[in-house]
Amino acid sequence: MSTTQSERLRELLEPLVSSQGLDLEEVEVDSVGRKRVLRVVVDSDEGADLDAIADVSRALSAKLDETDAMGEGEYTLEVGTPGAERELKEHRHYVRATDRLVKFQLAEGGELVARILAVEDDGIDVEVPGVKGRKPTAKRLAFEHIAKARVQVEFNRKNKNEENAEEA
Repeated sequence: MSTTQSERLRELLEPLVSSQGLDLEEVEVDSVGRKRVLRVVVDSDEGADLDAIADVSRALSAKLDETDAMGEGEYTLEVGTPGAERELKEHRHYVRATDRLVKFQLAEGGELVARILAVEDDGIDVEVPGVKGRKPTAKRLAFEHIAKARVQVEFNRKNKNEENAEEA
């Protein structure tokens, strides 16, 4: 897909997605043989439930049907959310990942796995989990020191309500 088509699709779809109270995160067109798939990824600070995804999908489908943005030929429209192990690229992604465990690729090399505690304009405060009985340590990461960041899935983490109940 050419950059111009991607930009045209984003310009066309972003106002519709915003009107539904969501952020347009990604627009991607894939060709598999003769079939084309338009993937649209949406999200919000509160997350996007199935009803919101269905509503925005209908709105996008109607808009695409009335324009020639996808050109001639059939295509499939897929609308979804970023997923559990999303990559953090924008400031709002870091805000939405507060209290989540994240794997950071550092700009100077190396990796760090830590929990995001707070997000500021210039960086983030994280908590590095303690190893072998040691207490967690706090650390500040400037955005320019982060090459890549991806949320990690945690299967056995207690939520805050469970932790507070145990402490009482």
